[in-house]
Parts: sequence; structure tokens; C-alpha cells
Amino acid sequence: MRQVTLFNYNILMDAGVVLRDRRVTSRCGLLVRLEEAGREGWGEIAPLPGFSEETLTEAQAEAARWLQSWRKGEVTAESLLVPGARQNAKLLPSVAFGVSCALAELHGLLPAAGNYHSAMLCTGDPDELIMQLNQQPQPVAKMKVGLYEAVRDGMIASLLLEAVPALSLRLDANRQWSLAKARQFAHFVPETLRSRIAFIEEPCRTQEESRIFAQETGIAFAWDESTREPDFAPVAEPGLHALVLKPTLIGSLAKVRQLTTQAQQAGLSVVISSSLESSLGLSQLARIADWLTPGVVPGLDTLSLMQQQLVRTWPGSSLPLASPESLEIYERA
Repeated sequence: MRQVTLFNYNILMDAGVVLRDRRVTSRCGLLVRLEEAGREGWGEIAPLPGFSEETLTEAQAEAARWLQSWRKGEVTAESLLVPGARQNAKLLPSVAFGVSCALAELHGLLPAAGNYHSAMLCTGDPDELIMQLNQQPQPVAKMKVGLYEAVRDGMIASLLLEAVPALSLRLDANRQWSLAKARQFAHFVPETLRSRIAFIEEPCRTQEESRIFAQETGIAFAWDESTREPDFAPVAEPGLHALVLKPTLIGSLAKVRQLTTQAQQAGLSVVISSSLESSLGLSQLARIADWLTPGVVPGLDTLSLMQQQLVRTWPGSSLPLASPESLEIYERA
């Protein structure tokens, strides 16, 4: 007999978290639990405001419908778990990812091992950040750019690269710069340091401007938003270093696996990245990263922005943990 439970959650965020000019004070989402034959599987459904195509209300309604169909045996797991399988339903990305993770756990298809060594998110006191990075044997950090002046971003990036000689720095611009602004950024990063910028995610507002920027400056770029466009296909090209995949924004595990395989076959690196999921979702992303992108440091250092963990702990985190019993149940069947 199949059983499903859909939980609501609301986690308070630390002050200062900004998403596309919007200050975020809490992270809201859903957790799904599937049970069958003494086994269970969990997944997280959490559209990211300003980035996801769907709202939480839309995701909640669709998840409830799909889960009821699954409980009755009216849909199969194949289209959400097997790359290339014929789709039996086109689900919203966050719903497809969450239920496919739950199904993968239920059927023992999501490996237990995880890559919990994430690129450190550059927030807070710069002196403390530099000290922490210098203590790592192979430091990798991620810094958001494009929120402030490009000159300021360039100066801070240079400061980090100079202060941490072994640092590999990833930057995320979210298409915020014009080509002129991107050039201003590069002007304040000495050429001797640019090779240690692993990539900038979508530096410019258009793909063509990002290509021109890379050609002019020698700074590599990565596709992020582009990976979610309907006609996107991974192709190697000058200046392109990686794809940054945010599964909550992309869709099912099958789709994530397919994109990853295509990119790797094209000679591109793939970085699994978070969309401000809870500790449960982050731990699953760590497992997906270890499974699909072995040896590549994922971008999952966002739990420090939250005030609580959910259901499963992240290694080394001292944040309080909320049990399933403490969560609000949206639907159970």
C-alpha cells in the first residue's frame, strides 16, 4: 500500500539575504514523503522566488495532484528517473525534482555517499573569510557580483585572490552586467590573477556579450540561466568552462542526469548548485553531486543563511533540527 505526506515549512533567514533586488526574510517550501512496502523516500519542492517559473502555491497544487495519482498507481516513476524515457506528465520543475528525489530514495536509486565539500559562499567579515579560506588545502569560494558597482566587485575579487594565493574563485553575475559594466569589473582584476577566476556565471545580459567579454579578458564564463532555456544544448565553445545546474529550477533527476551527461561528453565541467534548499534538499544535492559530478566541488554553501535544519542534518552544522513531527502537514493520504 502506498502512502504520501506533504509537509509545509517556513525557515527564518539571516538578515541581508537578497535575491534579485528582493530581501528574503524566510524560505518557504514543501517536503514530500513517499511510503511503500516498509520503505520511504523524501524530496523537497521549493520554488525560488525571482528565479523559478512557478509559485509555491502552483507547485503545492500540482504536487498534491501528482502524489494522489502516484498513490493510486496511475503514474509511473520512469519518466522522472530514466533519461530519455517518454514523459507521462510534464511537471513544474520544482515539483519534478522533489518527487523524483523521493522516488529515487524509495527505490534505492540515489546513492548514499555525498560530496559535502562545497565552495564557500563569500559573506560576512572579509578578514574571517580570508582566514578560513587560507586554512583549506585547496580553497574554492563563490562570490555574488552584479548587486553593487562593478568596480567594487572587481576590487573585492582581486583582494580575495591576492590574500589567498591558492584560491579558485567562482563568480555569479546572474546576467546583471552590461558589457561595459563587465569590462569595468575586469579592469580592476590584474591579468595575473584572472586565471584563478574559475568562471563567472552568465556575466552579461546576453550570451553574445558574455562571449565577447570572455574573448577580451581571458576570464572564463559558465552557463546558468541559459541551461533552463527550452532549446538549450551543451556545446563546447571558446571561453565556456562549465554548466552550473540548479536542479530545483531544472526539473527531474532524469533531466539533470541527461544535461550532465551531454555536457561531460562535450568536455565541459558541471557544477551542481543550490537554490536555497533546506538541509534535507542540500544533503540530497550533495549526493547527486557525488554521483553525477565526481571530483567537482558543488555550490551548496547556503545553509549558513538559515536559522534551522529540516529532518536531516548537514555534516558539521550546529543549527537546530526540526523533526517531521514538528512540521505542518498540508496533505496526507
